[in-house]
Amino acid sequence: MLTATLLTFSLTITGTCPADLTDPHKKDIAMRLVSSAENSSLDWKAQYGYIEDIEDDRGYTAGIIGFCSGTGDMLELVELYTERKPGNVLAEYLPALRKVNGTDSHQGLDPHFSKDWTAAAKDPAFQQAQNDERDRVYFNPAVRQAKQDGLRALGQFAYYDAMVMHGPGTDRLSFGGIRKSALAKAKPPAQGGDEVTYLNAFLDARKAAMKAEAAHEDTSRVDTMQRVFLKNGNLDLNPPLTWKVYGDSYTIKS
Repeated sequence: MLTATLLTFSLTITGTCPADLTDPHKKDIAMRLVSSAENSSLDWKAQYGYIEDIEDDRGYTAGIIGFCSGTGDMLELVELYTERKPGNVLAEYLPALRKVNGTDSHQGLDPHFSKDWTAAAKDPAFQQAQNDERDRVYFNPAVRQAKQDGLRALGQFAYYDAMVMHGPGTDRLSFGGIRKSALAKAKPPAQGGDEVTYLNAFLDARKAAMKAEAAHEDTSRVDTMQRVFLKNGNLDLNPPLTWKVYGDSYTIKS
């Protein structure tokens, strides 16, 4: 009788602890959501070789979360890859990447950088480097801060998506500035606030930051993705999920 009681109690406790974004399945959902917005595809693992200049003043944008030649994260990625695999096809571009950091210049990268990036993307070592840098710079800090703010999986994803697009800085158009603007409007659950109210404030601040940059003025990843999940009360980001980005419809069934 005691064993059955303990089992029931254990199942009840487990049922009240939904998985957060560090759960492998939830994390894969997060990657697919970002890929739908960044690459118009749910197949995020097909994006290791993606590279183009989207004319957002950040030079080349490439890889699974849009590492940029003008913002330093692409440089750090290639440095990590070269540390792990000296003599790789991208190692020769390190001096150029250091020079163009902070600019939108392609100097020293053209004409073969894009082709060589695509070639490197077939290397499992480069793929793993992209995964690791994504987690170190964007995913882990975003989820950690969201947990500190008392947010569940949807809030964790909202932080992560904002950090991917705007960067982890503290100025008004970076993640830190967006969060600061939200905190001025509402308290997160960790401070006794309502989670839905706070997330609406965060998405409002995120939308304002997007509209301040011409390359990000389409706010559908907020309006017809994250806000939809929030209005549906899906704070745990449980599938099935249906949303739109840039007018295209997507569904994750399970």
